Amino acid sequence: MSESVPDGRRARRAERSTARPKPRVSVVGVLGELLLTAGVLILLFLGWQLWWNDAIMAGQQSQAASELSDQWAEQDRAARGDTPPPAPEDVGEPVVDTTGYANAEPFAVMYVPRFDSEGTHDSARNIAEGYGLDVLNSFDLGVGHYPGTQMPGEVGNFAIAAHRSAYGGGMHEIEQLQLGDAIYIQTKDGWYTYRFRDFEYVTPATSGVLSPVPHHPELQPTDRIITLTSCNPLYSTDERIIAYGVLESWQPGAANPPAEIASVVAEWGD
Repeated sequence: MSESVPDGRRARRAERSTARPKPRVSVVGVLGELLLTAGVLILLFLGWQLWWNDAIMAGQQSQAASELSDQWAEQDRAARGDTPPPAPEDVGEPVVDTTGYANAEPFAVMYVPRFDSEGTHDSARNIAEGYGLDVLNSFDLGVGHYPGTQMPGEVGNFAIAAHRSAYGGGMHEIEQLQLGDAIYIQTKDGWYTYRFRDFEYVTPATSGVLSPVPHHPELQPTDRIITLTSCNPLYSTDERIIAYGVLESWQPGAANPPAEIASVVAEWGD
């Protein structure tokens, strides 16, 4: 006769015989999971940096530009009183600001209708002296002026720079410019209208685009041009995209924008 086994002991033996061994935790497995987690976090950061943060900064930079524009317009109206602005044929040569501006000090506002593709009127940007991160990554600025290049309306090369992506993307749509597109620059003295002419793609080390006559520092300038510089391709710093424009006209008075954008300027900050 076989020896009987209590039911409880028999159940425990059955559990031991059918239980699966616990998986062993390996260093490679832990490292793999950490790398996957790090990759997800990096993608989330890039998404925040390139889209969400970009959109927030674009709105703030545009708001700051509209506030400076309104400030200059109010000062202009107060100084002029009831005197109407001069007729276009009587404006004379463009006024050139000879003030020496400190680094990161704003002195102009840029508005490019082509950059306002969604019709939100939030593409205006302050232009400040210098092109360091304190200007290009600023919540209030966004576009920098290359020191040593000319000022708005001056004979020579008014050269400026901005990010194409992230930190407000002041020149995000630069590659969409078309021949004849207007590039408006406002200062405390008035409005300068440049017209886009052509593109150029160069290496980051090509400083000749900043010469009074681009690529020809030995020549004496006769034209009033504007040079917009940004990174290319999008989300890369491998090269630079350069957009050139030529001054078409100017209108004195910060409160006297060109007729074709007067209604847009009136909506800034609303």
